[in-house]
Amino acid sequence: MDSESPAEIVAISSHVVRGAVGNRAIVFALETMGFRVWSLPTVILPWHPGHGPSTRITTPDGQFASAVEDMGASRWSGAIKAVVSGYFGSVDQVAPVARMVRLLKEKTPDLLFVCDPVIGDAGGLYVKPEIAEAIRDQLIPLSDIATPNRFELGWLSGAPLETNAEVIDAALALGPRRVLVTSAVPMMAGGIGNLLLTDRLALLAEHRMIGNPPNGLGDLTSALFLARLMRGETDERALQMTTASVFEILARSVKRGADELMLFEDYASFLTPMAMVQIRQLLHPSRSRRK
Repeated sequence: MDSESPAEIVAISSHVVRGAVGNRAIVFALETMGFRVWSLPTVILPWHPGHGPSTRITTPDGQFASAVEDMGASRWSGAIKAVVSGYFGSVDQVAPVARMVRLLKEKTPDLLFVCDPVIGDAGGLYVKPEIAEAIRDQLIPLSDIATPNRFELGWLSGAPLETNAEVIDAALALGPRRVLVTSAVPMMAGGIGNLLLTDRLALLAEHRMIGNPPNGLGDLTSALFLARLMRGETDERALQMTTASVFEILARSVKRGADELMLFEDYASFLTPMAMVQIRQLLHPSRSRRK
């Protein structure tokens, strides 16, 4: 990356007035890592709804579509080298983003599109089914990187995923060149991890589990993994450092008793995390077929 002309990244997700979730986490992480960011909110809330009543302001669909069209057609769009999408507030927000990604890929064939399908967790879907279906049908096929949690990958693949072998098969069938699955099945007692799948790698990055974590871990993971790949790091290095950064920030936030990730206080962990992360290479189907 040319330090005098940093790549620009479009971030499309929710925005909270207070907190560190959605685009608040994504933009802060990407800018701290040295990238210029175009930030477009899909919804605006005072804080994460998990904290209590939080008035939801959804950008009107027509205005949202016009803004996305303006972005894709702007004279500055040639500087955009990546797009990351997260939470969507309505089903009609999805198609304009898909059109913009296709247009930007025509201008910049090596543009990276990260789709974080923010649709649910172990408790089930927390968006309308039609939004989840639109993400699955319109954005996942365009993405170079997808970052679902294990529940989301299971929903997208149509099957519950109880083992890492099942996670691996589902991730490889999803389509993107890289699939980073958060909340993978741990191999160490009391652990949790991220599982990265490519056409030749199946890498599990594990650390100890921390109870009652604040929200925003998935948003932060997507942003940091993208940033490290754009800085030229290998898949394994990007996975290890991203996982270490997120774990370190989580551990420090919980130790302070915070109800949000404390990104401002711990931003140094983005670049130089000190936390230990166990990397395991799992059996990739391509390797088993060669035997």
